[in-house]
Amino acid sequence: MSAKEILIYVFIDVAIIVAVARVFGRLAQRIGQPAVIGEIVAGIALGPTLLGLLPGNLPLVLFPMEVRPYLNVIAQIGLILFMFIVGLEVDLSTIRDRRSTALTVSLTSVVLPFSLGIVLATYLYADHGVFTNPDGSTEDIAFLPFALFLGAAMSITAFPVLARILTERRMQRTAVGVLALACAAIDDVLAWSLLAVVVAVGAADGNFLSVAKIIGLTAVFAAFMFLVVRPLLARMVPWYNREGRLTPDMLAIVLVLLLTSAYITEKIEVHAIFGAFILGTAMPRRGAAGLTREILERVEQISLLLLLPVFFVVTGLRVDIGAVGLIGLWELLLILLAAIGGKFIGAYTAARFRRVPRRQAGALGLLMNTRGLTELVILTVGVQLGVLDQNLFTLMVLMALITTAMAAPLLNIVYPDRMVQRDIAAAEREELGEIDAYTVVVAVPEDGAGAGGPDGTATPALARIARDVAGLERPARVALCRFLPARPKLEMGGGLGNELALIAAAGDSLRVVAQEISASGDVQCSVVARFAADPRAELAAVGAAVGAEIVLVPEGENAEDTDAGLPDAPAAARGWVRLGGAPDGPVLVLTDGSAAGRAAVRLGAQAALARGETLLVGGTGDRRSGRRAAAAVEALRRHGVAAEQADGEVAAGLVVVAGAAAAPAAGAVVRVWPSEIETDEDLDQTVQRIVVEARVPDRTT
Repeated sequence: MSAKEILIYVFIDVAIIVAVARVFGRLAQRIGQPAVIGEIVAGIALGPTLLGLLPGNLPLVLFPMEVRPYLNVIAQIGLILFMFIVGLEVDLSTIRDRRSTALTVSLTSVVLPFSLGIVLATYLYADHGVFTNPDGSTEDIAFLPFALFLGAAMSITAFPVLARILTERRMQRTAVGVLALACAAIDDVLAWSLLAVVVAVGAADGNFLSVAKIIGLTAVFAAFMFLVVRPLLARMVPWYNREGRLTPDMLAIVLVLLLTSAYITEKIEVHAIFGAFILGTAMPRRGAAGLTREILERVEQISLLLLLPVFFVVTGLRVDIGAVGLIGLWELLLILLAAIGGKFIGAYTAARFRRVPRRQAGALGLLMNTRGLTELVILTVGVQLGVLDQNLFTLMVLMALITTAMAAPLLNIVYPDRMVQRDIAAAEREELGEIDAYTVVVAVPEDGAGAGGPDGTATPALARIARDVAGLERPARVALCRFLPARPKLEMGGGLGNELALIAAAGDSLRVVAQEISASGDVQCSVVARFAADPRAELAAVGAAVGAEIVLVPEGENAEDTDAGLPDAPAAARGWVRLGGAPDGPVLVLTDGSAAGRAAVRLGAQAALARGETLLVGGTGDRRSGRRAAAAVEALRRHGVAAEQADGEVAAGLVVVAGAAAAPAAGAVVRVWPSEIETDEDLDQTVQRIVVEARVPDRTT
């Protein structure tokens, strides 16, 4: 094939690659996946896996062997630009406030999968210990670089893909999102440093002196970049500020340094991608946000649109999923167990050890499992080193796709959008210095009607319970709501004057109680009185309008054991209230460990704190609930709440019961159903939300 024919092929091949990659990327985004997943699949589809199934050996026709070296050069330039972007996005200043947690999570999420990869290598080596060269010749793979490389490949996290997922779900504004970025930044530095050692071992064929030489030269190069080149690059920041934009001269300096760094690390035999990564991490950070942003925009456009799709195809030409047999599927399962299990268990366990809540720790474990394009970069290095045969390369590419594709849908389960929105709202309120009042909304019956209390005592008793369940939260408020039954419209008269008089009378009677509640402490008490055709819906609307944490409804004549009649208020806990017995005295919680049980623990603890009593905690009758009650007592004590486990029947002034669990026949009872918050969180999180000291917010700022 002549040089002109090769050039023509390169032109048309790149055009086809870019077009197919964009289409597949768009399709991936349509199903909620990062575009890079679709682009990787496009590269595989243009190889023997899909295109090769059609007659005529189309992969060879479309990408002749004589053309592939030129496509590979384009792919390598794309890799260098990508690794520069990875390094540029690594900003270790993000870990400043979370240094201890981020380091713990990163270390365990690298060490555990690395160790599992080495263990797995002892099994896979027997079937994948021979490497086939492009010319058909074979050579044995040394076990040490094979095992070390497999461990390193299991340990990587794709920082760009993780960042994209966080951005698309707006999680970068949440605590878990910021922690994930910090962990991924440390993970990148650790994993790439580890890979550099592995590459040195592979390049030196296990010779200790050669390994030491390669590692030493790499360390000298990195030191030179950070101690000499970085201060010089910092001069670009005032230059950029003077110009107000990224000039061609600035970009040219960056590109020259990039290619030179790649050349130096390639000569050192540690691979060109490390030079690009080190330069990216050495770029200035202080005051350089605008400069960094413009460099990223310029480099990403040519890298992502033109060069990296070629890399995906060069990778896809080596992947043949059709050749994976039953043994290959078994090996893929083992690889997935080591890769996913190592990353998830390592990150989750470390996060829980650092007291990160369960759901957030689970989200962190999933995010650290994203590998994407970064994994393909590592696998390509493995092929170039001669430590990965084609079959194992195919299995590892599938692992990269699966671990990245699973992140978004599993995140929707573990850390759903409602939790993300709550965490974002909390972060915004904290940032703006807004103060939320803890609000209890209670529906009170007409005087002398129901509620399980004597005539004329139901309203004050309900109000006192509402005040108590607010605990020591400050500011706090209670909203007393009375909804009068809607009257049929008159045919002639409007009846408005009579209705206003009824509303005024209802409001006046409630205000007497509200004044007593407000006078008894620093809990504000307000009144709502109106006609309502659907009191349940009206109460839900009031709760949503004031941002209620709990909505209380008096029981009717028959005891309520379901939440069917409670208002539909997912953001608030809801409870039936049955009055009876002494209005004050000890508080007993009956919990079963469910979300309703957690809501009962919180409300009961707040009422006990408000009354100055030791909280009594018991189970709902079975042995398991007894263990749950003991765990609740332990958690409450750790948080500073005086609590004891209740054994047998206990006399209490107020009993807070989890949902439909059995309740004592006598005494005041609040039967609680959980809000979305208790449903999403664990016991530790619930307990941590209990305010154990009365605090008056500082309103001077």
